[in-house]
Amino acid sequence: MTDTADGRYRFYGELARWWPLISPVDEYAEEMAFTARLLRSASIPVREVLELGSGGGHNAAHLREQFTMTLSDLSAEMVAMSRRLNPGCEHHVGDMRTLRLGRTFDAVFLHDAVSYMTTEDDLRQAIATAYAHCRPGGAAVLLPDETTQTYEPGADHGGVDGPDGRGVRFLEWSWDPDPADTWTVTEYAFLLREADGSVRTVHETHRTGVFAREVWLKLLTEAGFIPELVIEQTTEDRTPRDCFIAHRPA
Repeated sequence: MTDTADGRYRFYGELARWWPLISPVDEYAEEMAFTARLLRSASIPVREVLELGSGGGHNAAHLREQFTMTLSDLSAEMVAMSRRLNPGCEHHVGDMRTLRLGRTFDAVFLHDAVSYMTTEDDLRQAIATAYAHCRPGGAAVLLPDETTQTYEPGADHGGVDGPDGRGVRFLEWSWDPDPADTWTVTEYAFLLREADGSVRTVHETHRTGVFAREVWLKLLTEAGFIPELVIEQTTEDRTPRDCFIAHRPA
């Protein structure tokens, strides 16, 4: 399902340097203000936050104003982008299913990268990682792109121009080949313009997981959390996300 021999997505590898033009950092402001409120729902004061699947660091660029952020992502290229954007944050390269840093945090945050968990076992492992790094009395906040109840096939587009003359335009097209399984397909087509005016195209196919609300709540409970479903508050013209707040008992 990827365009690379080693199974990695080019989107987060060789194309990582285009990420600020694909998904500009200022577009995350409202969502991260909402996320900060969810993180503070822990029964202990929240100062230290671990983000699993932190990507290019666009979430942390907003959250670091309120929390001490530790960031982890599977892609070394995306972590390198995040280090440039968030030089004051601690960074790690690691898989959210298996990462163990040997310490705990007041809260753990999993944004849309958790959507790359395509089986219940994948998701169970990611939740176990969140629990292992969450202090008693702390909270985990999980914001998948969709649940079974909110998923809708569709298309989107975007991209912006940069001050250095580079620019991106992309088309995103998603559908579910088999509603009986736990994953969907998204096709991405990118037009990438270099500073010298040359343009190339890249196409890539991604699989992402989609699980029912009941599955999320069951797996969070099995891990030891006390979970709650919260509907996202947003002014954007889209379906609000299902958000899961999971409290670790003190």
